[in-house]
Amino acid sequence: MTPILATHARLLYRQLCRPGPRKLSRLLTTTTLSLDQTHMDHQGHCKVAVGQMTATSDRDANFLTCKRLAQAAVAEQCSMLFLPECFSFIGRSPAESVAAATPLDGPILQRYLSLAKESSLWLSLGGFQEYCSTDPQRLQNCHVIVNSAGQIVATYRKVHLFDVEVFNGPVLKETSFTVPGKELVMCDSPAGKLGVTVCYDLRFPEMYQLLAWHLGAQIMLVPSAFTVATGKAHWELLLRARAVETQCYVIAAAQAGRHNEKRESYGHSIIIDPWGEVVGKLDDPLATGIATAEIDLEHLKTIRTRMPIVNHRQLGRDCMGLPPAVLA
Repeated sequence: MTPILATHARLLYRQLCRPGPRKLSRLLTTTTLSLDQTHMDHQGHCKVAVGQMTATSDRDANFLTCKRLAQAAVAEQCSMLFLPECFSFIGRSPAESVAAATPLDGPILQRYLSLAKESSLWLSLGGFQEYCSTDPQRLQNCHVIVNSAGQIVATYRKVHLFDVEVFNGPVLKETSFTVPGKELVMCDSPAGKLGVTVCYDLRFPEMYQLLAWHLGAQIMLVPSAFTVATGKAHWELLLRARAVETQCYVIAAAQAGRHNEKRESYGHSIIIDPWGEVVGKLDDPLATGIATAEIDLEHLKTIRTRMPIVNHRQLGRDCMGLPPAVLA
């Protein structure tokens, strides 16, 4: 198969959020990778699978679950499987999570790279406890994109950390054990251009607008382990809002059910199209399994052509005397 060039783009988030226009060329680091062209027809359709699981502190059991989900995705002739945040480990305490953190080149993640290669399947590994050499008392929540050759194509460290007193729920302080990331990440894939995020990022729309309108993302990834309380109130509402406002597909793989005596997740893995329609979800919102959908970039293009939000956004900013929104 003839290799193509796929773009992996990074943008320094804190610099972009400063007032005033910014030159994209000053902030963007682009890496070109030679990738397998299998299923990479950006003008047609691409079938993908979104996964759902109930991870625990048993890494071997979690891997076997992910392997079964990968086998199910292959059986459905999908080119890519999206797994949730904390796919490889969920402990009973922050200290357990930090103790479980390992480097990306370590044996834990290597099992998943081998799984991608053996399955000839791209994987979105939605949130891996990555060892942080600069701050060993904390970890980084790293979303890893792996191609069908078992190579890491992109990595994104979660920017927005969950320091929240959940209404009728737990008090959580992710900053106590997690180092925040500093970059936005977009990468190419068989399905299209992916905007790579994690869980609580979902509540910050400017991040998704930057990914779509500045980095060219077509599909937003939101792997999560939402609490039950926040999930019931806001999960689908926010996901559909991000899809509509950016005119992108949204793929949200979720942890579901009770992980241990201290932690429970909302579930409801979902795929949403750029018009805000739900095009894929599990029949049982708490079950372990996959849901599939076709990604149709021509459908996305039609929506953006008929309602050119990015152009109208700039016209509105001009009327209000604001600096240019589109980076050049």
